[in-house]
Amino acid sequence: MDGIIFNSRGNRVGTVLGPSIFDLRGQKLYDLKGTNVYKLSGELVGHLPADVRSSERRLDKSADKLFVETP
Repeated sequence: MDGIIFNSRGNRVGTVLGPSIFDLRGQKLYDLKGTNVYKLSGELVGHLPADVRSSERRLDKSADKLFVETP
């Protein structure tokens, strides 16, 4: 499901479009398979919350490192 990704502080840090995750500039950062997040090299790096009813995904604090905040 497409949607917006927020970090643990509530700041928007990314977007999910189909099986891809993009930063706020539109650069593809990760592949998404189910709730698993993979680097473009294929390495598993984390998980997104599995709440499929919402287009907003909130990361827990341990996953904040996957995204760089832009001011």
